[in-house]
Amino acid sequence: MGVLAVVVILGANTPPAWSYVSDYMHDQLINSDDYKSRYGKWDVIELPPDVRVNAIHAALLPTGRILIIAGSGNDTEQFAAGTFKSLVYDPATGRTRLISTPTDIFCAGHAFLPDGKLLVAGGTLRYEVLEPQVTRAAGLMVVKNESPNGGPRVFPKGTEFVSPAGKKFTATSEFTVQPATKVIVKGGAKVTASTTSIWVESTVEGPSGVTPLRANYKITGLIGQDRENIYGLNEKMTLDKQDFQGRREAFEFNPYTEQYERVGDMAEQRWYPTLTGLPDGRVIAVSGLDGAGQVVPGINEIYDPKTKAWTERKDLQQYFPTYPAIFQTAKPGVLFYSGSNSGYGPATKGRDPAFWDLRTNKLTLVPGIRDADMLETSGSVWVGPVQDQKLMVVGGGGVGDSPKSTARIDIVDLDAETPRFTPGPDLPEAARYPILVTLPDDTTLISNGSKGYRGRGASDNNNARIYHPDTNTLSYAADPNVGRDYHSAGVLLPDGRVLTVGSNPLFADKLDTITAPFEQRLEVFTPAYLYQGGVRPAIMAGPDKLSWGKTGEFTTSDPSQLATARLLRPGASTHVTDVEQRSVALEMTPTATGVKLTVPKQRALVPPGPYMLFLTDKRGVPSVAHWVFVG
Repeated sequence: MGVLAVVVILGANTPPAWSYVSDYMHDQLINSDDYKSRYGKWDVIELPPDVRVNAIHAALLPTGRILIIAGSGNDTEQFAAGTFKSLVYDPATGRTRLISTPTDIFCAGHAFLPDGKLLVAGGTLRYEVLEPQVTRAAGLMVVKNESPNGGPRVFPKGTEFVSPAGKKFTATSEFTVQPATKVIVKGGAKVTASTTSIWVESTVEGPSGVTPLRANYKITGLIGQDRENIYGLNEKMTLDKQDFQGRREAFEFNPYTEQYERVGDMAEQRWYPTLTGLPDGRVIAVSGLDGAGQVVPGINEIYDPKTKAWTERKDLQQYFPTYPAIFQTAKPGVLFYSGSNSGYGPATKGRDPAFWDLRTNKLTLVPGIRDADMLETSGSVWVGPVQDQKLMVVGGGGVGDSPKSTARIDIVDLDAETPRFTPGPDLPEAARYPILVTLPDDTTLISNGSKGYRGRGASDNNNARIYHPDTNTLSYAADPNVGRDYHSAGVLLPDGRVLTVGSNPLFADKLDTITAPFEQRLEVFTPAYLYQGGVRPAIMAGPDKLSWGKTGEFTTSDPSQLATARLLRPGASTHVTDVEQRSVALEMTPTATGVKLTVPKQRALVPPGPYMLFLTDKRGVPSVAHWVFVG
């Protein structure tokens, strides 16, 4: 009777019993030494509730800590309350610190400067409002100033514009009006009015504020000549859907004081911009949505860290979709646009991979990319040492809320006589938003993403692969535990591990009926190279500053076993876009106590700023990084 009872109980509980056994066996497998030494291991980290943030951006600081930027965190309630967050997380100790965040830098752009500070520019001025929720007519107001006298005029949020018919609109943000320009010509002077575009909305709700016709608007409060010289010209004021709008503020985040330092504003408002560092330490800002929610129409500008100011470059007019993946090539003055981007912009404009020569402002298209209509939400990264000038485009999907996605990996050799994309190995599944992280052994970790737009249909890809540039192949890596899609990021840590953060899916179920929360757990991947046993290479001493074409001497453990030396630029990732990552091969000469390392002479290969120096032994095991500044 007892045996029969046990059999009946087991029969009734076979599914949960088998599930328990299966989970136990899987856990034993992935934690075994043999498995970890072949495929690595993922570990989930849950921060205390009071310091959890919606990770939109992640950057490795030269202190070894991670700056995680949420801003308003894609949360309209946080935005309305003016609650903007940044978190500094120390992966070595687990310590956290919430940082005072001055404006909503949600969806800004960022790039490292020569002194190790992180330039952060743009962000969110206004959230998207869908047509059914639009209650006040709104649109673009072009403010003109016909007087060359005086300096810039700052007008506050709420400044009122009144039409000849008495219709009233107010500015939704503070704006600055420059004086007109005055040029002396034969017989007198030529004055050209300045123009500033701002977003305004009606003072009344409903269709009475709709204004299809253009008119000259007076600005309330101006007197004398100002009343005639400074005025507004409206575009159509409608109750149509209103897109996100960008900010023009810029900051340098100081990694040593862990504070944002205000610098000069950009000439253009930008939401979803890309910032790319140049060989001389300056930074170019490209694309983004402007103050009217439209893609910045090819107006690009350059930041100079010496003056803390931006210069609009009217000679560099080029249009790109938002968050374009634009990289500094080995040639000074020549950038490369891989075609990867993160949305916003027409499907037929600015989508083709191309070289961009800043000296001539000429684009040279590069053919061969497969699934050319699915470059949105794809990832791009240098593969192997940057001296090889090979770049990889991974995954992606159709424009906008498209059901299409691709498993494509294509490689382009920018040094080829006629550069052209060629096929690499395909991913195991189609993937939007793949996380790409360059590793110190010249391989690339490819993880996560989703088949569907923002993970629709519970389509997160909980898998990972290692790309090997020497063989153009993928190898299996342990599966991540946490799904990550839209608003996720990954960065290499100084100890050779990888940190992944974020994920902002629309829904939490296959039927897309349950709203999903923002993923606030962190996860760390320990690659297989850290489970090889034996003694890990170590850098005991050496300079913390190096210069182009110069040699530095480093004391190391067992120099006879060292195989490679690499400088890795710290990552600064958001929206599948990280143009900071690059690995630089150093010439290495063994000494009795260590190695001598020589930095390449070409500044375009090694833009000035912070780098992690990794020494890797003949087994492929890297040292803990030694921070150096090149410049």
